[in-house]
Amino acid sequence: MRRLAAGISALALAVGAVGASAQDRPVDGFLAATKRVAPNREPIIDHPKDRAAAAAALNSAKARFGHAPNIVMILMDDVGWGDMGAFGGGVAVGSPTPNLDRLAATGLRLTSAYSQPSCTPTRASILTGRLPVRTGLLKPYLPGENNEAAGLNGETTLAQLLKQAGYTTQAVGKWHLGGAPSSQPQNVGFDQYYGILTSSDDYTAWREQWRNPDLVNDPDRRAWAADGEIMGIVSGTPGITATLAFPIDLDSVRYVDEKLTDHATKFIASRKNEKNPFFLYFATRGAHFDNYPHPQFAGKSPGRYPYKDTIVELDHRVGQVVEALKQSDQLENTIIMIASDNGPMAETFPDMGTTPFRSAKGSIYEGGVRTPMIVSWPGMIAPGRVSDGLFDLMDVFATSLSLAGRADLIPTDRYIDSIDQTGFLLAPEGQTARRVEYYWATNVFMGARVGEFKYLVRDQSTESDDSWPRSSPFSASFTSPIYGGKMFDLYIDPKEEHALAPLKQPQIPVLKNAINAHLATFKNYPPKVPLR
Repeated sequence: MRRLAAGISALALAVGAVGASAQDRPVDGFLAATKRVAPNREPIIDHPKDRAAAAAALNSAKARFGHAPNIVMILMDDVGWGDMGAFGGGVAVGSPTPNLDRLAATGLRLTSAYSQPSCTPTRASILTGRLPVRTGLLKPYLPGENNEAAGLNGETTLAQLLKQAGYTTQAVGKWHLGGAPSSQPQNVGFDQYYGILTSSDDYTAWREQWRNPDLVNDPDRRAWAADGEIMGIVSGTPGITATLAFPIDLDSVRYVDEKLTDHATKFIASRKNEKNPFFLYFATRGAHFDNYPHPQFAGKSPGRYPYKDTIVELDHRVGQVVEALKQSDQLENTIIMIASDNGPMAETFPDMGTTPFRSAKGSIYEGGVRTPMIVSWPGMIAPGRVSDGLFDLMDVFATSLSLAGRADLIPTDRYIDSIDQTGFLLAPEGQTARRVEYYWATNVFMGARVGEFKYLVRDQSTESDDSWPRSSPFSASFTSPIYGGKMFDLYIDPKEEHALAPLKQPQIPVLKNAINAHLATFKNYPPKVPLR
């Protein structure tokens, strides 16, 4: 035994002497220790070297450009993880995305970025840094609901805080966070808004003969449906109610993303010689069902389906935004973050997005919440980086305030789920500061991911004999707590087809401990809606 012990000690010394030290090796998220930067903040994996590298780079950029970086967040709608060429799609699935692929090649591609299962919850989490169960924004508003919804009432938004930090704030595109005047973008922190207050199909579905003939053919019902929302792009500035700027019908809807992009690029051009930074939140109409691509793109994609045409159009629109930054000499001091608000909508098959993962929009399986994400900042983010480190779209909140040099503005009177990922994004070999990804379906806690392991305490059922279509992730129901839970190794089983809980008994307590710590935060910081 003494010889064995001596041999092990010698081997340990030899291994320690060869190659990188333990401090230089990538941190194993499964084993990583975490710490809280404040009692109301999500625990982080601390990477001091990454933080120092990011701070040095930001100081250098500020000295060069005279102010903090511009921040552009482009949020697409219902775009699948596998739609872009940079994520294995593009030409291979009938929708080439050269502009997005170029941004990915010159920046950082995040393969484990996460949204919420659907649109309104994701948008709320980005702008508040908080889980939907904390804000009460659990699911998308239905047609007619959004018009009077209070939405972000009582929440502090990223736009408000960046405005305090000296930023000019502009919102363009889809909102879907409440249409009541007090909840409109221009009244919750944005200096100006131009966009659609609700979801794309709210403007078109009631007009489609095949879908709603009772509304189309009956004048009284048609008038009732038309009165449900402001049927068009609206525009507004602080203190007023947004007014109609461009009516939307089954013909004009084809031009919505063109109009939005034109407004965004004009805003960018107007900022050329300004001495303060800007925050542009640009949420596209596409590719939410039903898709009506611009005539320039209709039928032109190799896939020839409206969705595929729309992806090609969105790629073009992103290219226009990048070109506007370049032409106004602002690209080198602008960080661009691009993602989708959730997975593809399965119920519109065959005209839907692509994901290699299980399920789709509405589901807590990876196909519903794993989003493609690209982060680009020329000269600041090393080109060609790819990382599977965890990044939740909520992290945009704390990260943006850190980029602005005003992390001190992050609220202390409520729980903040967002994590500052500046070091992850900017350090040459930055590592994620997020150890745990949590899965929620409305106010039902479903599970967590730590490292490559995903542990579910509840399941979702998407099959229903009396529903159309029969399989509907968006209409999924929840099961009772699962005895023993479900464990998936996402590296060997990314489609989540083989639950391994009986074989992974040693790993399960690690995830259970993370889950218990997370659920404990709701005791000191009660959510706006009760947990189920």
